[in-house]
Amino acid sequence: MRSFAAAIDGLHHTNQGQENDMSHQDDRLTAADFPREVLSLFDNYVHGRIDRRGFITQCAAVVGTAAIASTMLDLLRPDFARAQVIAPSDPRIAITRTEIASPAGSGAINAYIAAPAESAAPAKRPVVLVIHENRGLNPHIEDIARRLAVDGFLAIAPDALTALGGYPGDEDRARELFRQLDQSKIREDFLAATAFGQTHGDGNGKLGAVGFCYGGAMVNTLATLVPTLRAGVAFYGSPPPLDAVPAIRAEMLIHHGGNDARLVESWPAYEAALRAAGVTFAGHIYSGAEHGFNNDTTPRFDRDAAALAWGRTMELFKRVLA
Repeated sequence: MRSFAAAIDGLHHTNQGQENDMSHQDDRLTAADFPREVLSLFDNYVHGRIDRRGFITQCAAVVGTAAIASTMLDLLRPDFARAQVIAPSDPRIAITRTEIASPAGSGAINAYIAAPAESAAPAKRPVVLVIHENRGLNPHIEDIARRLAVDGFLAIAPDALTALGGYPGDEDRARELFRQLDQSKIREDFLAATAFGQTHGDGNGKLGAVGFCYGGAMVNTLATLVPTLRAGVAFYGSPPPLDAVPAIRAEMLIHHGGNDARLVESWPAYEAALRAAGVTFAGHIYSGAEHGFNNDTTPRFDRDAAALAWGRTMELFKRVLA
């Protein structure tokens, strides 16, 4: 672990607005730069179990002062611009936004759609639903959709915060809004999004879904509710009710970080239920990786684990959907 002084210097360096290029990302802070207690507190903060004041107070007991604790929180916040992989203006893709009717849910849900440029793909493309974490459709998830589009998929990324005005541009405010959602309506919104994706005029009728944290849990849930879903990829998402697992018809791929104790502990029971139900699946636990290890906007990003997990994800989607 680097010294706190080095970490603070790293924050200053990051804020200089470096040009977005993968070669500039090797000097980013990683989970190894933070005490385990701080990472655990940040996980509680991200999931709404403690607020900012709670994080600062408890973190100060670990790092020495409230000022350093505040700096730790700043260091752990996402840096969307620096982590961006595919720019919205990339000529290989086309971006649109749409409103999906959801009469059984919130009335409508907005979605960001990234597709291969007309010259780069056949007329009908495999469709992947991209489901965000508990902050709504933020720039990172839009970037994930664009990455899928570059690989030949029509990516549809709905925003669960639509009924509350959409992603507000601030992660803390987004978490606050997320707690106000009626989750039964949001589930219906995502069901409407799956139907939209499956019948999209540019799609080939084959639908997959990938989600992260909250989105991973939603993918697990949708797999029990949508028999026509062909592939489901859950990054560090909670399992669905185990008695619903026999309804799954999709091929499932589950990713967990080895240091994500709560979800790692939940995996054996889910794995057993999948096996007993005869579901085709694979589950992977990435040693030393944190919850959120695929999210390259924060220091919890694990480059090696993320590359391996994303490669496995693309293999599944290309094999099952293309």
